[in-house]
Amino acid sequence: MSGDVSGDLAGVCAAARNVIAHYRADLGELTAAQRGEVDSRWLEDVLEVDARRTPGPLTEPRPVQHRVAGCCRDHSVFVVGALRGRGTPARTTVGFAHYLTPGWAVDHVVVDVHDGYRWRRVEPGLGAHGDFDVLDVPTGDGAPFETAARAWLRWRSGTSDLSTYGVRSRPDLSGPSFVGAYVVFQVAHRYGDELLLWDGWGAVADPLAHTALLDEVASLLVRADAGEEGAEDELFARYRRDERLRPGDRVLTHSPFGAPSRVTELGGEGRRVRAEG
Repeated sequence: MSGDVSGDLAGVCAAARNVIAHYRADLGELTAAQRGEVDSRWLEDVLEVDARRTPGPLTEPRPVQHRVAGCCRDHSVFVVGALRGRGTPARTTVGFAHYLTPGWAVDHVVVDVHDGYRWRRVEPGLGAHGDFDVLDVPTGDGAPFETAARAWLRWRSGTSDLSTYGVRSRPDLSGPSFVGAYVVFQVAHRYGDELLLWDGWGAVADPLAHTALLDEVASLLVRADAGEEGAEDELFARYRRDERLRPGDRVLTHSPFGAPSRVTELGGEGRRVRAEG
C-alpha cells in the first residue's frame, strides 16, 4: 500500500480522505451496503472495498459517494498503515477534538507519528485548520485535541464535568462513562489493537465500575506521552496482562445505526504490534 500514495505525510493524509468518507459528516443517508462498510475492521478490508468500486491509484480522485463509508478511526488507520509500511513508527490516538463542533468535545481519533526525534500529532481528517498545523497538532494542557486519558484525569480531579464530551446527538454516548471507555480504547489503539469505536470488551462495558484501573492507566498514558522514563514499559506490561484492558479473541460489536449487537470473533486478526520510536 505504501507505494500507492505520495511520499510526504500531507499526501498520505489526503489519500486517506480521498478513499474514505465520514459516514455522518460526508455521506448523509447511507445505503444498506454503505452501512456495512463502517464495520470494515482492518485496513485491508477498506482497501478491498475501494478496489472493487474504484480500480486504480489511491490518489485518483473519487466522488464522495464512491468513497468507502468510515470515520475518523478509518482515516487514522489508513495513515498509520501507510506509514508503518514504509518503516515509520505510527499509532492511532483516541480522544476528543475541541475544534470540530463549537462548544463540544467530539469523540475523535488522530495519528501520532515518530519523525525520528519525537512523536508528532497529526489530524488526518482535515486538509487544513486556521488555528493550528494539522501535521503538527499542539499537545498538552489546553491542546485542541485532548486525549481520553487527559480528559478522564481532569474529571477525576474535579476540574471538568465531561458533560460536553462524546457524541452530541447521543446523551448515552457522552459524559464520564463514555470518556472512561475511551481510555481503554486509547491504550488498546496505542498497542495496535485498533478496534472499531463501537466494539466492546472488558472495562469498556462498564467503565465506572473500574475507576481505579482507569485512574492508573490514564496516569500511565499521560506520563508515557510526556516521555517519563519507565512509564511506557509499565503501561505496555499492564496492557498485556490485564484482560479488562486487552481484547481477546472476541468482542461485542454494537451498531452506530441501532442494529442488534453481535459477537465478533477476532481470531488471529488482532493487531498487537507495539509502536516503537
